[in-house]
Amino acid sequence: MENTRFLHKGTLWMGALAIAAGMTLSGCGQSDDGAKNAEGEQVWRFALEETEGGVQWKYAEKFKEEIEAAHDNVEVKIYPYGTLGSSQDITQQIQNNTMQFAFASAGHVGSTIPEAQVFTLHFLFSQDDAVNKEIFASNPVVHEELGAAYSEKGLELLSIVPEGWMVWSANKAIETPEDFEGVKIRVKPSDLLLATYEGYGANPKPMAYSEIYGGLQRGQIDAQTQPMFAIRDMSFYEVQDYLIEARNAQFVSTVITSPGFLEGLPEDMQASVKETVKELNPFIWDVQKTLNRDAAEEIKSKSDIEFIELTPEQVETFRESVEPVFDQYIEIAGPRGEKILNAIQDAVAEGNDE
Repeated sequence: MENTRFLHKGTLWMGALAIAAGMTLSGCGQSDDGAKNAEGEQVWRFALEETEGGVQWKYAEKFKEEIEAAHDNVEVKIYPYGTLGSSQDITQQIQNNTMQFAFASAGHVGSTIPEAQVFTLHFLFSQDDAVNKEIFASNPVVHEELGAAYSEKGLELLSIVPEGWMVWSANKAIETPEDFEGVKIRVKPSDLLLATYEGYGANPKPMAYSEIYGGLQRGQIDAQTQPMFAIRDMSFYEVQDYLIEARNAQFVSTVITSPGFLEGLPEDMQASVKETVKELNPFIWDVQKTLNRDAAEEIKSKSDIEFIELTPEQVETFRESVEPVFDQYIEIAGPRGEKILNAIQDAVAEGNDE
C-alpha cells in the first residue's frame, strides 16, 4: 500500500526538498546519524508508506508517545508518505543512516530481500486470527531468519506489522478462479504476485498505487486489492461494484531502523526502542482490526456496493490454483526463505489443531 490517491508534482517536489533539507542539516553540525543537535537534543525521524490516519500512522503516533515519555531529550517526527520521497528513497535513507525509523512493506522490500515475499503468498496464514497474531508478534524462526536477511541489506528489523486481510474489489462478482478469467487486476511489480493472479486466470497489471483510482475510472483495470481501511480511505469503493472477502492474504509491513543508529544509542535508549516495539505488537493488532471493521461499516453506509464473503469450499478452489507459487517462492528466496515458510506453515498447522 503506497497510500495517497494522487501524487501531484508539488508533493514530489516538496519531498525532494525535504530530502535535500535533511542532507543539508547533516552537513551543518549534526552527528552522522542526523539526529542530534548542538544541545544534545535528538530528533528521530519516522517515515511512513501511508497517509495520516491509517495503521502506520497510529503505530508511529504511539511509538512517539512512548519514546518521548521515556526520554525528555528525544522528539519523534512523523512523516506521512510522499513527504520524504518514495518507499525506495526512505529505505535508502535508513541504509545511509540519515533516517532513524521507517515502514517497509513486504511488497516493497521483497525486490531486494526476497525472503520478505513470503508475506505475499496467498492462503498461507490461518483463518484463525489468534494463530496469525502469534506468528507476526513472536515466532522465533520467522523473526530471526528474516532479521538476518534484513541485516545483510543494512537494515535492522524491529517489528512485523500486519495491517489486515486484503480484500478484492472488482466490477464483477468473483467467487471462483474462473470468475477471474480475463480480469485486469492491479498488482505490485512482483513476480510472485503476477504468478499468483495468472494462476487464477486473471490478467495482472503492475501499476503505481497513485494511479489505481484513475485506472479504475478509465477501465484500464477492473479490480484491485487492499485492506478494507485503505479501500475506504482511497475511495476505491466509489468506482467498483463488488468487495470480495476471501481472507487470502494479509497486508504486511515491517518497521526498520539503521543498525548504526540503534547501536550508537545509549543502552537505556536502545532498551526503550526494543521494549516499545514489543509493546506495540498487541496494540497495533487491535488497531488494525478496529480500523478495518469500521471501514467496512462506513462503506456499507455510504454506498450500495455488494459484499461477498467466500465459503470455505470456495476458498479451497482458489488455494489449489496457487499452490505452485509456493515452490516459486522457495526458488527465489532460497534455503532461508524455505525455513521461514516452513516455520509459518508449522505454526498454522499447530494452531489450527488446538
